[in-house]
Amino acid sequence: MKELTFLVHEAEEGGYYAEAVGVGIFAEGETMDDLKQNIRSGIECYYENIEGAPSFAHLHFVKDEIMAL
Repeated sequence: MKELTFLVHEAEEGGYYAEAVGVGIFAEGETMDDLKQNIRSGIECYYENIEGAPSFAHLHFVKDEIMAL
């Protein structure tokens, strides 16, 4: 079973964007449901002619925070 990991960020202008780790797949969406559908579409497109497509995607949510020193 092959897995892809996506780093998910909240976009400054609203919505979300995600990037796959180690693979050139990027997606964005206004809502989490939109993002998931766009991730699914990106995976299908990327692996269209390649055997060994992943069985599932792991969404890792990243929150950036700036701390004053």
